[in-house]
Amino acid sequence: MGNNESLPVRSDLVGLQPYGAPHLDVPVQLNVNENAYPIPDVVVDSMRSAVEGHFAGLNRYPDREFEELREHLVTYLHGVNDRAGRTVGLSPEMIWAANGSNEVLSHIVQAFGGPGRTVLGFTPSYSMHPLITTGTGATWQASARNEDFTLDAETVGAEVAEVDPDIVFLCTPNNPTGTSIGLDVIEAAYDNCSGIVIVDEAYAEFSRPARASAMTLLADRPRLVVSRTMSKAFACAGLRLGYAIAAPELIDVLRLVRLPYHLSEITQVLACTALEHADVLLENVDKLIDSRDRISDHLRSVGFTVYPSDSNFVLFGNIASPQELWQKLLDRGILIRDIGIAHHARVNAGTEEETTAFLTAVDEIMAEDPGLQLSSN
Repeated sequence: MGNNESLPVRSDLVGLQPYGAPHLDVPVQLNVNENAYPIPDVVVDSMRSAVEGHFAGLNRYPDREFEELREHLVTYLHGVNDRAGRTVGLSPEMIWAANGSNEVLSHIVQAFGGPGRTVLGFTPSYSMHPLITTGTGATWQASARNEDFTLDAETVGAEVAEVDPDIVFLCTPNNPTGTSIGLDVIEAAYDNCSGIVIVDEAYAEFSRPARASAMTLLADRPRLVVSRTMSKAFACAGLRLGYAIAAPELIDVLRLVRLPYHLSEITQVLACTALEHADVLLENVDKLIDSRDRISDHLRSVGFTVYPSDSNFVLFGNIASPQELWQKLLDRGILIRDIGIAHHARVNAGTEEETTAFLTAVDEIMAEDPGLQLSSN
């Protein structure tokens, strides 16, 4: 950040750091949990054809209610729940979409947070949750996860009851740990407060076997909202399309805080086309899960602590200096994430070739400097 001492910046923003990871042009980029596989040619061709007919109409505003996109998302989510063995009644009125799930979360916190209100999260978790919270003037309160980064219903229920927050964030699978939570944890959070409970399921498609989504809890829970994204499993990070599922009355409130016509015509067309090709786009999910599991098994076998992951990334520990490991990998053209947890780092699953390059580099680095790993005693 530049020198802003002469600007009348809000006092609660002074000293904060903006969200972001190093964006370095290296051959193997495994640091921001992107889908390593590009969009298949058949989908690219369909996207190109779909957009072609909309250029002449860009003098008009887009559909601010993104009705066609809502229909496509409902169809996709019915399939998601059916594959998990759960039938969930969804309708377009229960869907909200925005420029990435970050904007979806921002809309929710703008509507239900703000000055004088408290938002509770269980850390370590997604670092944008507190930034979105403080951006609205609400107070962020963090509660620590268990030592193995899991959450249980009893602990969550007790903490929520004590804090009585206006908003609770639950992330499953959790970023940066990859760990999932049970539906009982979500129920405990909901039952012990009168506020909004947000379940961030950005990485849910990488759970194998498929876990039941928090969508299955929506009936008779008007304060529950589930957030998802097309950035990860759909390989559409550059498209910027996130969405939420909640009771129609909660969705209706979000209209009060969204900017006018916040989803462009092109974004809506591309997102609809991607959803029409969901089966093709999701074919690479299993490949990424194979890479994730291969990374987990290898890192564990050479002495690192590895946490069970339902996402497309792996958190590993027992590192003497994460920054030194990060630099040694970067020197070999491989970028991972130092996520600020002492003696831990995170790496996302890559293509088979990228995964091999990472694991080979780890072996080379450890052979050169065994001291990079903490003593096991």
